[in-house]
Amino acid sequence: MRRGAGLLALCLALVATFLTACSGDTGDDTVRLRVLASPDLAVLGPLLGELKDETGVDLRLYHRADAETKTPDRDRYDLAWLSSDHYLRLTDEYAIRGLQRTVTMTSPVVIGLKPDVARELRARVPGSRLTWADIADAAATGTVRFGMADPRHAGSGLAALVGVATAAAGTGAALRPEDVSCDRLRGFRSGQALTADTGPALVDTYVDHQDEANALITYESDLLALNASGRLDDRLEVIRPEDGMVLADFPLLLLNPAHRAAYDKVTRWLRRDSVQRQIMRHTVRRPVAATVTRDARLREPVGNALFYPDQPAVVETLLADYGDPDRRTTSQVVFLLDFSGSMRGARMAALREAFAGLSGADPSASGKFTRFYRGERLTVVRFGGRVLEQTTVTVTGPKDLTALADTVARGGYGDATAVWSALDHGYRTAALELAADPDRSVSLVLMTDGENNAGLSYAEFARRHKALPAAVRTAVPTYPVHFGEADAGELRRTAARTGGRMVEAADSSLSEAFKEIRGCH
Repeated sequence: MRRGAGLLALCLALVATFLTACSGDTGDDTVRLRVLASPDLAVLGPLLGELKDETGVDLRLYHRADAETKTPDRDRYDLAWLSSDHYLRLTDEYAIRGLQRTVTMTSPVVIGLKPDVARELRARVPGSRLTWADIADAAATGTVRFGMADPRHAGSGLAALVGVATAAAGTGAALRPEDVSCDRLRGFRSGQALTADTGPALVDTYVDHQDEANALITYESDLLALNASGRLDDRLEVIRPEDGMVLADFPLLLLNPAHRAAYDKVTRWLRRDSVQRQIMRHTVRRPVAATVTRDARLREPVGNALFYPDQPAVVETLLADYGDPDRRTTSQVVFLLDFSGSMRGARMAALREAFAGLSGADPSASGKFTRFYRGERLTVVRFGGRVLEQTTVTVTGPKDLTALADTVARGGYGDATAVWSALDHGYRTAALELAADPDRSVSLVLMTDGENNAGLSYAEFARRHKALPAAVRTAVPTYPVHFGEADAGELRRTAARTGGRMVEAADSSLSEAFKEIRGCH
């Protein structure tokens, strides 16, 4: 009998051990869940003990910098808690399609400005309501030097990039592939002084390098918490752009359906009014419960919430255009401008107006996004029957833009139009620039109002272009601006041959044509 009793006791012990292992704990009814988490969720650590005590669910958060951009491993994690799942839903919809999803809090991506910079920018804007266009304009002139997380890795950086690009497109809708153009982002990008792979790391980088930047683009919650931390020399003024913001909603995703009951306990607990108040206190993020009274710092309306793109190609192009924010890129545009006799009068006035607009005289949102920017290298070539004059500057301030304006303003017209000789000259100039700096991005903009009647024929230009080194031939596109009586067919063929595209100035104005093309696709 004692032997049978011993076997029974052993069996019961084994069953108890098995049940304990299934519960994920060592002797109680606690359910332990492994959670893939964005680094931005670390701030919730103090609440997890209370969650465990009240629900019996122990969330073990594993913070990964790539949590928002890499498909979650369902064999390794039970839940995913992200700042945003926009990117995953867009690029890998099958991996997370159908997952139970619960919003836990919200925070828009906004801009923090040092007080003196905020005052300066507000003074320039009617009503003092700043927009992304105002920030891009100030970045282009070097007035704003900002920190922003790397959009290739961090949700806050990608949301900021989507916000800027959406505002630049000016459609008020989700970005389409045709709305994405790197020329509208280059001026903004030129103002980036600091970056990091995650939002929390960006905040630390900014604190350590406050003399290198005067602005920080990140979640509203990060800025408010930073202002209250005592770590800043100057508290940042929170700017919620008038043209809209992308909102993070911090979703909790159920990866393992076997833990649905535990997941439901957790989400019910997180959305209680009392817990939402605690989350607000700990994170300075906006509660999702409408019945919770907002912290005074969170009572200003979010305003216009921007749509996230619904096509993967849009985000892919945005990220490719923006590139590595740690790497300083240089770009150069060579403008080949027709100064034949037919350009006298109204046509020349339109050309000069277009250049003035690109130099900062255009106060429209599109003008602010497409203006010449600090660090950009610009070459203006005036041509008639031959090259009449060439001026090159690297923009460091107003004096450089004045030098370009003077070149365009000078008289001296040719008595013929050597379109293809001018373009051949442009490619020889590009070859020299690329030999000096192989990493430079060079493009040509050709503006003419007449047909070629001097110098090289189109066939001869095409032969010379084909003979160029591959590094020049394949990397330097031409963007013709069709104006007046120029041969649209030849200009279009040139664009196709070189990887550029033609813009019709007759469809709008020369100013709009230059803004549309700006040496970029």
